[in-house]
Amino acid sequence: MSPVVAGVAVALVAAWTLPRWLPRAVVRLRERVFTWVNGTEGIPVPGPTVGSEHFERVYSHPAADGRSAGAGLSDLFWYWLAPGPHMHQEHLEPGERYRTVARTTRQVLAVRHARSDELATAAARRALDALPADRATWVRLRDLLMPVWAEVYYELVFDEPCPPDARDLVVANADDVVTALKGTGLRHMDRRDRLTRYLRRRVEDGTCPVVLPPPFTAQETAWYLQGAFFNTAVVQMSEAAAHVLLCAGAYGRARGQVDDDDALDRIVDETLRVHPLFGVAHRITSAPIVVDDDVTLPTGSVLLFNYLAYQRTGAAADDVFDPERWRTLRHHDAHFIPFGVTANRACPARGSAPVMLRAVLREVLRRYDVTSTGAHTRSMPNRGPAYLTPVGVPGPGDARLAAMRLGDRWADVGRSVQQLVLGTAMVLHARHLKPCTTYVTEVRA
Repeated sequence: MSPVVAGVAVALVAAWTLPRWLPRAVVRLRERVFTWVNGTEGIPVPGPTVGSEHFERVYSHPAADGRSAGAGLSDLFWYWLAPGPHMHQEHLEPGERYRTVARTTRQVLAVRHARSDELATAAARRALDALPADRATWVRLRDLLMPVWAEVYYELVFDEPCPPDARDLVVANADDVVTALKGTGLRHMDRRDRLTRYLRRRVEDGTCPVVLPPPFTAQETAWYLQGAFFNTAVVQMSEAAAHVLLCAGAYGRARGQVDDDDALDRIVDETLRVHPLFGVAHRITSAPIVVDDDVTLPTGSVLLFNYLAYQRTGAAADDVFDPERWRTLRHHDAHFIPFGVTANRACPARGSAPVMLRAVLREVLRRYDVTSTGAHTRSMPNRGPAYLTPVGVPGPGDARLAAMRLGDRWADVGRSVQQLVLGTAMVLHARHLKPCTTYVTEVRA
């Protein structure tokens, strides 16, 4: 074989196998770029310094209470959560302002389970009613479900049905935030600012039932509502529901369990075990924390609590999707913390979210079979491609599923490069702007 022919053959093999190796290689490169720009700040938990056996005790420690000030990593989070990241409940420092905001959030989310189920079911029905009833429909589950959660949280905040124009504002904001977070697009502040102006107008004209008390301003209330409900809540529930439906679709027994709430709850729990919504939560220590006789974490340490790593320890350390394990396995034994640790800012929606996810799962499965050959990862940058096939209607067939698989794998090649380029640009931009560092300096000046 001539060198030219051999070279062509190698090039063809490399090109054909790109979906197998290039995305993983680019992810590793992205991690190196991130470390190069942001440094190696932070102590991973669990990790060499703090093992999984100390995870919950350290996470629950009163001194693990700092949120943003003192961590360079906060600049990046604030950049992605703009506008008004200093009013985001997760980034308020401990104190009276945080307590007031957290209390307001709890009041909004203090919803009876029956009401939570009703809201999610009704919104899901409206979204599904727009799909054809006589054929399989290809969708991206996250995109399909985002308007559902926009309507649910709008109604919880405003105590009225969500009009289409408000829903579109919320969806545009939430989609822009999560797209930037995943590095599949740059942030667009004009889309986010439109929602901010709408919320401020509602606060100022007295038509918003949820208002932070003085000395909070109307602008701060608008930022709070945007960050807590129309950013984090909508994004997280859209991602969670997409994960649940993908897992349920691949789980052969889900169809027969549609009227069994306990079985649906096990599917939801197992999905959140395999694909936890939260990646890494960071906390800054306000005092030393004694881990054991040999390890003390000094004041100012940045602790990086890794949910996925922790949930891969304990009695359920595997990646196998098996909802039946929850018939006998206790959550604590499984190191299962889908909504965080109660003593340190656990997700305020931990009571209503599982009920709403179960309601959406039930409503979809009553109408459709969910089929997907797209890659299913925790970060889900492909937004959950799937076919929804009405019950009793022929499915997409092997050819269409093979096309989905091939298309998704090749799309991942371009997507990984896109994430590298756009992610690097945003990390550098955040490093230049230093939104958290600048804000903390100005407030303390």
